[in-house]
Amino acid sequence: MADTKQVDEGTDAKQAAKAERKAARLAKEISAFAKAHGGAEGQVAYIGERGARIVLVGGDGGWGDLVAPTFAIAEQAVQKAGITVHEAFDGEFAGKVKTGPYEWTRMAGIQVGGKRTAR
Repeated sequence: MADTKQVDEGTDAKQAAKAERKAARLAKEISAFAKAHGGAEGQVAYIGERGARIVLVGGDGGWGDLVAPTFAIAEQAVQKAGITVHEAFDGEFAGKVKTGPYEWTRMAGIQVGGKRTAR
C-alpha cells in the first residue's frame, strides 16, 4: 500500500508541475497580448472536455482568445497575468471589442453580402 501511495503522490506532483508550466505559458501569452494592445481584460468560459476559453479584449479594442486544458489552469493564468477578469462576456465589456471587415465576412457571411466561405 505504501508503494502505491508514493507513486500516486509522484504522479500528482508531476501533474501539478505540468499544470503550473501551462498556466505560466498562457500568462506569458496574455501579458504579450496586453502589451501589444494597450492593456487587456478577459473572461474565462468553460467549454467542456476541451477545457476553458480565455477571451481577451485589448485596450485598443483588439481581441483574441486562448484555450486552456482546464478551467483551473485558465483561472491561474489570468491571475498570473494580472488582468481584470469579467464573469460574463456581455454589456460594457463586449462593447469594447472592435471588429473589422474580416470578422464581418467570417461571422455574417452571405447574410450581409460577404464572401461565401467554403462549406
